[in-house]
Amino acid sequence: MDVAMHIGSIIAVMIYFSEELWKMFKGLLKSWFLPNFQDYGNRIFWLVIIASIPAMLFGLFLRTEGVEWMRSSKLIGWTILGYGLLLYIADKVGLTVRKVEHLGILDALLIGLAQCLALIPGTSRSGITITMARFLGMERREAAKFSMLLSIPTILGAGMLVGYELFKQNNLTAIIFAIDGILYSFIFSVIAIYTVMWWLRKSTFLPFVVYRVIIGTILLLNAYGYINITQ
Repeated sequence: MDVAMHIGSIIAVMIYFSEELWKMFKGLLKSWFLPNFQDYGNRIFWLVIIASIPAMLFGLFLRTEGVEWMRSSKLIGWTILGYGLLLYIADKVGLTVRKVEHLGILDALLIGLAQCLALIPGTSRSGITITMARFLGMERREAAKFSMLLSIPTILGAGMLVGYELFKQNNLTAIIFAIDGILYSFIFSVIAIYTVMWWLRKSTFLPFVVYRVIIGTILLLNAYGYINITQ
């Protein structure tokens, strides 16, 4: 279900950035699928691929090691709160001068390494990659755009792997459950993407910081026994 929800959001991202994806595809065709950083579409494609490699490798490592120990409510509370505050700092100190086409290989790798942290529950993949992009001086909408484009290969890869596992299990109930998750995720992701990109035309990430601080604080108070949100 975790992956199914992300697949729904990826479909929404691909629809919103369909023009950008078409430029990437044309850039690849013109250069015979070889790197050519002089072409905008080709450059963005390879930057996304480079930035995707660290999380893919780390994800395969976690599949062999297991991640159940990461699902502690205390850990999730701290990651939600801590990375929310880190986003606030990045948004305050980061310049707003760079666009996606200004990124280099090192920038892509740094954002890709930040994406690895999203495999820890509570981190937020988009939040942590946007945080790194803002530290690198990217404009807010450009940071959000690259973060969303970066989600496509990583989550599609995870989706294909889980989809293959479901197919092998031949579990119709699980498949229907996953499709249901994809549908609802897609609907709300479309609304969220259009809303966020509109908001970032003239505003900051402060509402997202406030949201994470509130949720993280509540989870930590519950985890340490100061309140009980299950009642």
